[in-house]
Amino acid sequence: MKEFLFTQADFDRVRQLIYARAGISLGEGKHEMVYSRLARRLRALGLTTCTAYLQLLADQANAPEWEFFTNALTTNLTAFFREAHHFPILAAHVRQKKAPIVLWTCASSSGEEPYSMAIAACEAFDSLTPPVSILATDIDTQVLETAGAGIYPLSRLNGLSEERLQRYFLRGRGEQSGFVRIRPELRSMVSFKRLNLLSDEWGISTQVDAIFCRNVMIYFDKLTQGNILRRFVPLLKADGLLFSGHSENLAFVTDRFTLKGKTVYELSQRLGT
Repeated sequence: MKEFLFTQADFDRVRQLIYARAGISLGEGKHEMVYSRLARRLRALGLTTCTAYLQLLADQANAPEWEFFTNALTTNLTAFFREAHHFPILAAHVRQKKAPIVLWTCASSSGEEPYSMAIAACEAFDSLTPPVSILATDIDTQVLETAGAGIYPLSRLNGLSEERLQRYFLRGRGEQSGFVRIRPELRSMVSFKRLNLLSDEWGISTQVDAIFCRNVMIYFDKLTQGNILRRFVPLLKADGLLFSGHSENLAFVTDRFTLKGKTVYELSQRLGT
């Protein structure tokens, strides 16, 4: 027996709400995942049914609870140097660019991705203060708080070389033993901001040299994917790069980008198409 009543109608309503709010397309197989995540919110609010919770959202279109709802249904799977083949490509790309160099990761999660980008930039210029700035955005406010703090358990850094650990992280002592903090030089390279890719305005006024949009498109339907990719085009410099996830093939979604390497794209306009 479940703690809370959660009907198929409730699940269908959740799918409608999160699609309208964040563009996330939940499959039929996500029923149990949705229930387990929303159950935490029902306990916190003292509600007894999912129907009551969804009615609360419907009655208050701008209520703070919408943020908790969106956070609860956002999946944040990340790691330092995930899909490692991208970072040598990024390093080579920024090395040939003129300052100032601006990078954007549009689903930064808890910070491992933008900090990995920062490390790649430092290594490209052999400096802790390369001419690179990184805009890191995400829809989930909770993971942005974690990212901004830049503190991680050592277990999250499995796979990083001892050289990188010593150069880019500060080890905690005493009560902070077993944790590390991103060096302040790297932290100052990254600006964190909440951004919903479905928003009418993204508030990005400058062109960027590269966009990381990895393992994001898999949560959107094809129409939403195409709309987002079209909005990337004017934000990316003519010789900029777009990095996608290993399971995402943008060729079936848009003709605005052309495959340059393994899950790395460039603007089709450069190729005269």
